[in-house]
Amino acid sequence: MDKLWDKGFDEDARIDSFTVGNDRELDLLLAPYDILGTIAHIKMLSKVGLLLGEDLAKLLPELRNMYSAAVEGRFVIEPDVEDVHSQVELNLTRKLGDMGKKVHTGRSRNDQVLVDLKLLTRAEIEKTACKVKSLFETLQEASERFKDVLMPGYTHLQVAMPSSFGLWFGAYAESLTDDMVMLKAAWDIADRNPLGSAAGYGSSAPLDRTMTTKLLGFADLDWNSVYSQMTRGRMERAVAGAYSSVAETIGKLAYDCCLYSSQNFGFIKLPDALTTGSSIMPHKKNPDVFELVRAHCNKIIAVPVEIRSVTGNLPSGYFRDFQLLKEIYFPIFKELDDCLDIVEYAIKGMVINKNIMSDPRYELCFSVEEVNHLVSRGVPFRDAYRQVAASIQDGTFEFGSASAGATVTASDLHHIHEGSLGNLCNDRIKSHMVALFSVFPFGYVHSCLESLLTE
Repeated sequence: MDKLWDKGFDEDARIDSFTVGNDRELDLLLAPYDILGTIAHIKMLSKVGLLLGEDLAKLLPELRNMYSAAVEGRFVIEPDVEDVHSQVELNLTRKLGDMGKKVHTGRSRNDQVLVDLKLLTRAEIEKTACKVKSLFETLQEASERFKDVLMPGYTHLQVAMPSSFGLWFGAYAESLTDDMVMLKAAWDIADRNPLGSAAGYGSSAPLDRTMTTKLLGFADLDWNSVYSQMTRGRMERAVAGAYSSVAETIGKLAYDCCLYSSQNFGFIKLPDALTTGSSIMPHKKNPDVFELVRAHCNKIIAVPVEIRSVTGNLPSGYFRDFQLLKEIYFPIFKELDDCLDIVEYAIKGMVINKNIMSDPRYELCFSVEEVNHLVSRGVPFRDAYRQVAASIQDGTFEFGSASAGATVTASDLHHIHEGSLGNLCNDRIKSHMVALFSVFPFGYVHSCLESLLTE
């Protein structure tokens, strides 16, 4: 069939196959958003007098039916059709004749794919932000439940000072608040309308870009047409950066879980159903779920660099290089969401060892507590430090009941400052997360897109 850019000559089949690549398969993800963008565009064309009202009245039902097919997985990009944009226009032309050819007025496939990508990105960030918030709540619940259970803290992988499961779970919860800041920044970059920038230099058609911005629920425009095109790759890299931030948090948590579930540590235990076995060693119960989370997260962390490698040496304007970004960019959404889901599921099934600190090998982690005890009795800090160091050196160090093998709890240590063992400040951290999540305009976007499909 003729392509949108057909100029009356036959293309080389091998060139066509190479340049299209796997775009047809990837473009299926963009289909609902391409249709939404087309609905907004033709509504605007009708308003500015470039499309007859009777044409709009016939086009809208077809596009809305097509949208339903795309959402339900019934939309197909045919083998000889180049991309989703071509398929949408072809479907309209088959149904309505030449009227279907009018929807491209004032557009280029360049600004079409930009708006598709931004609409898809907003939808995916919403799903991910909700999952991040859910994992945050699970971590906070665990932090509160186990706030009095001590565990050794480490520096340089050496036993350092007493920590607690409250601090450990809570640390990852607070890390997710920073990740939510990154997700909101990525949302803000995606939440700007490029439609109407055409091939990157605007159009002589009297377009109303403010109207399409409102119809699609965007917060604002990408104003400069050249810059609109420059956001291709730049937006994907910013979003991938936010996703890599979340991936870094849960990847580090996964690494801790692998370490702490080993026999040498024994701090946590996964139920048998959440582990895998060995084909040769009958005793093995492997934390494969956390190992795979770690690997997936490491992949995601590398994505911003992959994107920059494709786009970093390009001048302004559109280039076909951008096509390769889809296969790098699209997988991060499901990959991270799956990791968030499985980590939350595993944490809910995790069993905590509540008697870690009764092991004499961790007795020295209370050395700073003993130093501070002496300081509270008037001994200068440096003198107290030397006294405790000397007792460690000659093997006479003792810390309260810990030396007798009893379990010390967080409440025994009387830490009171903000963010310490005895004052986790989880309520403050929760308030921060609630405030961060509340600024996403999910409801406004849903309302705008619903109006597109119904009014």
